[in-house]
Amino acid sequence: MYGYLILAHILGATVWTGGHIVLALAVLPRVLKEKSPQRLLEFESAFERIGKPAMLIQIVTGLLLAHRLLPDISLWLDWSNPISRVIAIKFILLTLTILLAVDAKLRVLPKLSQQNLWDMALHIIAVTLLSIIFVIVGVSFKTGWLY
Repeated sequence: MYGYLILAHILGATVWTGGHIVLALAVLPRVLKEKSPQRLLEFESAFERIGKPAMLIQIVTGLLLAHRLLPDISLWLDWSNPISRVIAIKFILLTLTILLAVDAKLRVLPKLSQQNLWDMALHIIAVTLLSIIFVIVGVSFKTGWLY
C-alpha cells in the first residue's frame, strides 16, 4: 500500500507543480507581454481540470502517508519531533496555497482585466514557489534535510 500512496502522491505533485511551473515560466510572461487576461483564463480553465484533482490526491495521500509515519495525529504539530516538524511545514504550505487560491478565485479572477494582471501574476508566482517548496519539503522525508 505504501508504494501506491507514494506513487499517487508524487504523480499529483508532478501535475500540480509542473503545471504551475509551465504557467509561471511559459504562459504568464506572454500573458503579461500581450496584456491578455483571456489567454490566462484559457490556461486556468484547462489546467483546473487536472490540477484540482492532483491537489486533492496530494492532500488525501499526504494525510495517509503522515498517518503512516506518525500514527498519533496529536503529534503532527509537535515541533520538537523532526517528522512532526516536516508534517507541520507541509500543513503551513497547504494553508498558504489554499488562502492564495481562495483570494484569487473570489477577489482577483472575477475582476480580471489588463489593469490587475500583475495581481494575478503575483498569486501565480507565489503558488508556484509554494509548490516547489512543497516538493523540497516532501523530499526531505527521505533525505532528512529538515530534521
